Amino acid sequence: METQGFALTSDGTPIRWVASGDAVRQVPVVMLHGGPGLPDYLGDVAPMVADLAPVYRYDQRGTGRSPWQGRHSLARHVDDLAELLDAWDVPKAVLIGHSYGTDLASRFCVTHPDRVAAMLLMCGPFTGDWRAEYRAERDHRMSAGQQKRLRALGELPRRTEEQEVELLTLSWFTDHAGPERGWRWAAQGTRRRRPVNWAMNGELGREGRADPLEGHLAELRACLPLRAEILAGVDDPRPVSALESLALLLGLPLTRIEGAGHEPWLEQPDAVRAHLRRFVQGTVGALEPGRP
Repeated sequence: METQGFALTSDGTPIRWVASGDAVRQVPVVMLHGGPGLPDYLGDVAPMVADLAPVYRYDQRGTGRSPWQGRHSLARHVDDLAELLDAWDVPKAVLIGHSYGTDLASRFCVTHPDRVAAMLLMCGPFTGDWRAEYRAERDHRMSAGQQKRLRALGELPRRTEEQEVELLTLSWFTDHAGPERGWRWAAQGTRRRRPVNWAMNGELGREGRADPLEGHLAELRACLPLRAEILAGVDDPRPVSALESLALLLGLPLTRIEGAGHEPWLEQPDAVRAHLRRFVQGTVGALEPGRP
């Protein structure tokens, strides 16, 4: 069962949302997609747990079917999530963030710890000096010609539709463990995850570098819910060592999915499904002890 609708935020922005499962059940899951600047793409992940708890997803403002023009800020996106929970009449939720969505989930937890029942951070957040190692590994997975073409496309002031698809495919195919399947999944992603809001990507990226999450880790550790975990794809070009360091700093368990990259549900769906179900079932069971 799936329902969808729009919620108006306090500044009048319509946020498009989708809910899967039985919305009557309390303690829902909210899935936070990455980017920033992409529409929601977690439609294949939600069904993995929708029979255990209602699952909400949404297009972040300025993406997909949540149209908006203006300057983006991390604080505004945190506020959007709080206002969506109000619109859904949800006092607290299980947050599952992916990639940039893990940063959003973490910042939301610092600001609204009373509204986070549990939190699963999937393939992020990456903190510290991780970008150089990521770029080196990404380049290692590309040919010299692909690297040159990606740079050339990125420097164009305007791109045609065909050039945008090529740029995104080149940018994304290295996120996966196998280059051939990675190329296919990246090409599919260019059809489903567009248009990219490049202004949003740049604005939130610059703010994130100016006010990095690592400056808030002591606050985050102090307000983490009792159930919080990190999930990583071993073959993600972003260094898993950065997530290992973060797990130690926050005192969180880290699960490594072998044979998977930055979107582990594509390469290892059974392993990811089992992990998500264990996490959600354990959380819901603890919060609703009378539930069978």
